Amino acid sequence: MALSSLDIFIIIGFMVLFLAIAIYFKNHAAESIDNFFLGGRNLPWYIAGTSMVATTFAADTPLAVTELVAQNGISGNWLWWNMLAGGMLTTFFFARYWRRAGVLTDIELINIRYSSKAAHYLRLFKAVYMGVFLNVLIIGWVNVALMTLLQVFFDMTWGTSLFVTAVAMVIVIFYSAISGFLGVVYTDVIQFITAMTGSILLAVYVLDSPEVGGVEGLKAALPASTFDFFPTLSSASAGTTLVLGLGSFLAFITVQWWASWYPGNEPGGGGYIAQRMMSTKDEKHAVYSSLFFQLAHYCVRPWPWILVALASMVLYPDLADPKQGYVLAMRDFLPDGIRGLLLVAFLAAYMSTISTQLNWGASYLINDFYAPLSKKQNLIGASRVATVVIAVIGLAVTTQITSISGVWQFIMECGAGLGLVLILRWYWWRVNAWSEITATLAPFVGYTIAYYGFDWVFPNSFFFTVGFTTVTWIAVTLLTAPSDKLLLQKFYDQIQPGGNWRPFSSGKKQPVWHLIVLWLCGISMAYSLLFFMGNWILGLGNYWYGVVFVVSLLIFSVVFRRSDMKW
Repeated sequence: MALSSLDIFIIIGFMVLFLAIAIYFKNHAAESIDNFFLGGRNLPWYIAGTSMVATTFAADTPLAVTELVAQNGISGNWLWWNMLAGGMLTTFFFARYWRRAGVLTDIELINIRYSSKAAHYLRLFKAVYMGVFLNVLIIGWVNVALMTLLQVFFDMTWGTSLFVTAVAMVIVIFYSAISGFLGVVYTDVIQFITAMTGSILLAVYVLDSPEVGGVEGLKAALPASTFDFFPTLSSASAGTTLVLGLGSFLAFITVQWWASWYPGNEPGGGGYIAQRMMSTKDEKHAVYSSLFFQLAHYCVRPWPWILVALASMVLYPDLADPKQGYVLAMRDFLPDGIRGLLLVAFLAAYMSTISTQLNWGASYLINDFYAPLSKKQNLIGASRVATVVIAVIGLAVTTQITSISGVWQFIMECGAGLGLVLILRWYWWRVNAWSEITATLAPFVGYTIAYYGFDWVFPNSFFFTVGFTTVTWIAVTLLTAPSDKLLLQKFYDQIQPGGNWRPFSSGKKQPVWHLIVLWLCGISMAYSLLFFMGNWILGLGNYWYGVVFVVSLLIFSVVFRRSDMKW
């Protein structure tokens, strides 16, 4: 499909704006490595929080939601809605700790938490493992999603879509390498506003079309089970509602959110989420940025995508690949100008994710691998080189990826069981470097045994791997020496964590009951707001979710004011 002159003008205009932002922040980024990777640690919560949401909004996200809804109705989104509990855990239990730690990357925490040669090598290993290996897999799947959009929308060949994606990556490399973290974050804000505006406009145009006939047209054309918010616990089919066996339900709801490492939902925080929290002005802004992220990510952002996904089921009922319905709706129902805006929205979503992955990955390579091994001081130049190197490797990996869902599953499985040690290292003084080394490597052994030894698949393989990893790292912890006592005392004095730190505390325990109440209220607030908005938009008539939201908010407000999180 050919673009109009107005569409092309809008796309070029936004690209120029992103490059102008990069040039504006160039000098600030060059002042120090702290500025290049954390922007000087002075961001307000709403900028840091918006950047978190923008990063998790990639080109693949609306397409993935469209596919989930087409296959399992609205309830299919529980495949990612279940992660809310882990996100809220980060908000109330870890956001303050990350800001207090004063580290440049979450991997640097190893340096202030563990002692011995094992800690040194763990830091080097994780810098490469996460900064390159896992990072380029994420970059690869985001690239593949953009290529899919280009192939469907413009009828491009695979090779042409790869070339266009490479050009987009060059633009991202330029502003990421030149402007550093602040350029990434402030383009994230513009990109998120653009992406959400485009998504909402698409939903409006598609719903208002005669072929769909609004929300009432959707409800008349689709089975009632499509609009169910909760999965069915059964082994038999239930129409278009997500059907989960008891094992899968327990894996999603009770285990996955704390046991598995996943980008944007790392147990205990971590990755680019920790990077944003560490870049804020103070602990208050760190907590607020994470809370804003959870509410925007889970409650507000999905509904325009879900509406278009439902409409695509009516408009394109026989698609072999359901996620293409979102792109076809863009192509068929948007007028000139708006079409260009939504293409910019997709490019913006793509660029915000890629720029973060490049900046975040480079921070690992430079701060946690290159700097500890090198006496050279030109860290800014090395950071820019690392940004380019990661991008090139990511583009190469893109050519080898045939299944986005396959990459998702691989990342989930290879991190199964790691989450608990990332949580308890803040709350149990006995956790040491060998604990984390074991928890990082054990999932590969556990999954191999489950898959090849017992021929198990998800959820049985997942449960086995989590159990195997947990038992193994706890055993290793108890069989190896703890970290140096002076280092642990310094860590405790700086972070003031709760939990089991009796050998190092003054006897006054840090209460955690209020954090548990805030966490539970936060989960209740988010889910009730999510479903209240869905009921209101779809006119389903169940507004008890609004009552639950108000009650949760009141309890949250009272406990928050009485807790030690007041400022």
